[in-house]
Amino acid sequence: MAIETNQAYNRRKRGLQSVAFGIFRILSYSVAVILFLILGFIIIKGIGVINWDFITQAPTDGMTKGGIWPAIVGTFWLMVGSAVFAFPVGVMSGIYMNEYAPQGKLVAFIRTMTNNLAGIPSIVFGLFGMAFFVNYLGFGDSILAGSLTLGLLALPIVIRTTEEAFKDIPNSYREGSLALGATKAQTIWHVLLPMAMPRVITGLILSLGRVSGETAPILFTCAAYFLPRLPESIFDQCMALPYHLYVVATSGTDIEAQLPIAYGTAFVLIMIVLVMNLLANGIRKHFENKLKSK
Repeated sequence: MAIETNQAYNRRKRGLQSVAFGIFRILSYSVAVILFLILGFIIIKGIGVINWDFITQAPTDGMTKGGIWPAIVGTFWLMVGSAVFAFPVGVMSGIYMNEYAPQGKLVAFIRTMTNNLAGIPSIVFGLFGMAFFVNYLGFGDSILAGSLTLGLLALPIVIRTTEEAFKDIPNSYREGSLALGATKAQTIWHVLLPMAMPRVITGLILSLGRVSGETAPILFTCAAYFLPRLPESIFDQCMALPYHLYVVATSGTDIEAQLPIAYGTAFVLIMIVLVMNLLANGIRKHFENKLKSK
C-alpha cells in the first residue's frame, strides 16, 4: 500500500513538474516571438530607406529628406564619452567594494543604493544632468553634459558587473598570489583583473547598448532638434538617433513623409545595439580564450 502511495505521489510530482516546465517553455517562446515580431516590423518598414546617402548625408527639407549622419556621429560621441566616465569610475568602485571595503552594513547599504540607482527612470537622470552639469557647472547643452549624464546612467551596471565578476573568483587565487610575495594591488592588477575582464567588458558594452537608446537624458542636456552639421568640440550640441527618431515620428511639417525616415532611424539604432551585443560576446570570448591559453 505504501509503495502504491509513493508511486502515485511521484507520478503527481512528475506531472506538476511537466506542467510547470511547459508553462516556462511557452513563456520563453512567447518572449522570443514578440522580439522577432518587433524586429521584423522595424526591418520591413525601415529597410526600404537604407542606402549609402541615408547613412552619410545630413537631413534636409525639414527632415523630410536626406540622411542621419549627424545623428549617428552624435550618438557615437555620446557613447564614447559615457564610457570614458563610467568605465574607470565603475570598475574602481566595484573593485573597492569587493576587495578593500570591510564587508558590513555600510557596504550593504552602498549596494542597495547602487541597485536603486539602476532602477531610477532615465528622465530623472536627465533632470539631474540639466540641473548639475548644464546649469550648475556651466557646461551648457553639450556633448560633455550629455555624456556625463549617460555615464551616470551606465555606472550602476558597471559597478555591479565588476563586483560580481571579482566575487566569483575563488579566494585561492588571492591567497596564492599573496603567498608568493605580491602586494594586494599587484594581485588585483595582474591576477584578478585579467580573470574578471571578460565580464567587466561585457557589462560595460551592454550598458552602452542601453544608453545608446535613451532619449530623456539627452533631451535635457545636449540633443538638438535639427542640427545638420557635425559637432566641433565636446561643448557643442549634437543630434542623436533616439531623439531624432522621436522628433521625426511626432513632430515636423509632414509626418507622412517623415515616417519612412523614422523607421529607417529605428532600424539603424537597432543595428547599433545588435553590433554592441555581438561585440560584447566577441570580447568576452577573446579574453576567455586568452586566459585558457596561459
